[in-house]
Amino acid sequence: MKHLIVGLGNIGPEYDGTRHNIGFRVLDALARASNTSFQDKRYGFVAHMRVKNQELVLLKPSTYMNLSGNAVRYWMQQEKIPLENLLVIVDDLSLPVGTIRMRQNGADGGHNGLKHIAQTLGTQSYNRLKFGIGNDFPRGGQVDFVLGRFSPEDNKLVDEKVPTACDAIKAYALSGMQFAMCNYNGK
Repeated sequence: MKHLIVGLGNIGPEYDGTRHNIGFRVLDALARASNTSFQDKRYGFVAHMRVKNQELVLLKPSTYMNLSGNAVRYWMQQEKIPLENLLVIVDDLSLPVGTIRMRQNGADGGHNGLKHIAQTLGTQSYNRLKFGIGNDFPRGGQVDFVLGRFSPEDNKLVDEKVPTACDAIKAYALSGMQFAMCNYNGK
C-alpha cells in the first residue's frame, strides 16, 4: 500500500529552522533515518521509502505554505494515492512545544497551508500530524512567531521529539490512524 506523507513548510534558506517548517524538519529526519534523499521534482521535493510492506512517498512542497494544496493534489494524482492514505505534518500553535497530536480531520485552525489543502481537495477529512510549536508571542505577533526560530531550549526539545513524530508516521503507515492516535497523541 502507498501513502503520501506531506511535511508543510516554506522553501529557501530564510525559512530553514523556523517553527513553520517543522513539517520539513520531520520529513528530513525520517528520510535520513531511512537512508533516502529528496529529489527536486514538480511542485516539491520527493523521496520514496518503505516501512515493511508499506511504500511512503515523502513530499516537501515547493509551492510555499499558502499554495500547499497544489503540490498535494498533484502528487496524490501522480502516485494514485487515495485521500485516506494522505498524512500532512503541520506546525500547531495551540499545542505546547514538541507535543504531537494526530487527527483524521478537522478545521484548519487559521493555518494557511491546511486551508489551501482543504480548498484544493474539497474536504477537511484528511489525516494530519500536528507538531506543537507553542504560542509564546504578543498579541498581533503570530506571523513573526511562526516564521521565527525556536529558542535554544525549545530547539533541544524539538530535536528530542522529532524521532517520536517519525515513529508515529511509521505506526500510521503500518497499523492505521486509529492505532497511531491511541499510541502517539500527547507524546
